Parts: sequence; structure tokens; C-alpha cells
Amino acid sequence: MKKDATAYVKKCDKCQRHAPIPHVPSKTLKPISSPWPFAQWGMDIVGPLPATTAQKKFLLVATDYFSKWVEAEAYASIKDKDVTNTFRNFCSELNIRNSYSTPRYPQSNGQVEATNKTLITALKKRLEQAKGKWVEKLPGVLWAYRTTPERPTGNTPFALAYGMDAVIPTEIGLPTIRTEARRQDDANAELERNLDWTDEVRETASIRMADYQQRAVAHYNRKARPRSFKNGTLVLRKVFENTTETGAGKFQANWEGPYIVSKTSESGAYHLQKLDGTPLLRPWNVSNLKQYYQ
Repeated sequence: MKKDATAYVKKCDKCQRHAPIPHVPSKTLKPISSPWPFAQWGMDIVGPLPATTAQKKFLLVATDYFSKWVEAEAYASIKDKDVTNTFRNFCSELNIRNSYSTPRYPQSNGQVEATNKTLITALKKRLEQAKGKWVEKLPGVLWAYRTTPERPTGNTPFALAYGMDAVIPTEIGLPTIRTEARRQDDANAELERNLDWTDEVRETASIRMADYQQRAVAHYNRKARPRSFKNGTLVLRKVFENTTETGAGKFQANWEGPYIVSKTSESGAYHLQKLDGTPLLRPWNVSNLKQYYQ
């Protein structure tokens, strides 16, 4: 009788639709390792931000997985062609051949989201009351990010990308070993030595990053509660802002559906279809789904 009561409660439709959204990770962490600089990128959109004089309020951010090099571009609106054109411009500026890129949820494994938080925090510190001038402050923030050592690699993105650290403006006014060497005849020889050490520096950064990722995975997976669905399983999907019920406010259900799982993938993405067989436009990550009992 106890089992029957438990099964009956599970099938309550309203209870399932208004159930709280779990915040425990639904998949174990799978770190992404890039073999060399600019081999893999993660992209994300930040916004809407305070509108500028040119009505720009979105920020498209691309982060290289290996060197943590960041490129960012401001837009008034974001469309598919903007993402494609921006990434092509990044590749052209850095002399990179773009073979393919695959946007995939969940969130580029958190790499770009961490970058976004750093950029937004830096912009907040510089803007104070002039919130609409964030586009003007963006180049300075990007420069500071590229010349600051990252904890996973132990080096600056600039050094991993170009083979040596950048000469910051402070060194122009205050003599240092590097600026003094620039005035000497052996400046070219010093430059060649730095470039010869580039492979060793990048290899050391790669080893350090692998160790950092292993420790991050161990910490993350302790809290994970993996779940998966088979083809034909009924699931509910998390309600987002564009699918909320008009005027429901705080009484809005947390889940909608049910939908049928029509196709699964190893990356944790599921293709869904409605009960009448109509497929949804795009796959959904397992973190946005939960099983529906009937």
C-alpha cells in the first residue's frame, strides 16, 4: 500500500508542474581541453546592458579555451549573422583559420560565463554613475584582462598568445629590464630567446591547467546528481521568460509540457516533440528537463 501511495503522489499533475526547480547539477562536469592557442573558442552573449549613445546594449564575448584570450564586440541587437561575422573578424585579426564552430549548451562548460563575470565586474568599477559609457571603457578592460595572470594557466593570455608579456604603460615611464634592453643592440636576440621558450611556457601552462581542471571536476562532481532519459520518455520542460503565462506572476508554474523525448545525444541534449508528434525547433539540455509521471 505504501508503494502504491508513493506512485499515486508521483503522478499528481499539478504537483509536478509546480515542483521547485533543482539547482543540483544534473550532469557530471566534462572539462574541455584545447591542444594549442585558438584551437577552440567559447562564445556567449551578455545583456541587455544600459543603452549607449549608439543604442548598443549587448556584448558578444568569445574566449579561447587555452590562452583565455578574450575578444568582445558591442551590438544594438544580436542576430545569427552578427555572431558569424564577429567570429570571422576575430579569426581574421588573429590570423586563424576557422574550420568549424559548434555552439552547444551547457554554456561552453562555464568558460565564457566566468569571463563575463570578470568583465562586468571590471566595467562596474570603472563606470560609477556613467553607466551608458561602458562601450568606451571596454577596450581598457579587455587590455587589463589580457595582461593579468590567470589562475588555471599561471600566465597572462597575452604571453600565451604572443610568446612574451606585454609592455604595460607603466613600464614606459619607469625604466625596467625589458625597456632598457629595447634600447640595446641585443633586443632582437632577447626577442628570439623569448620566442624559443614559447613552447615550453605553453606546455607548462597546459599541465597546470589539466591539474586545475581535475581538481575542479572532483569538487563539482561531488554535488552532481546525474539523470538521463530514454527515447519515448515523457518529460516536463522548465518554463522560461518567453513561455510564461501572461499575468500569472508568482503563481506561474515552474514546468510545462509534457513532451516526448524523440532523440538523445551523449552531450546531454535531448530532441523533444509534442504529444501530437510535432517536433520542437531545437534540442534541450537535461538540466532543463524532468521526468513526467502519468
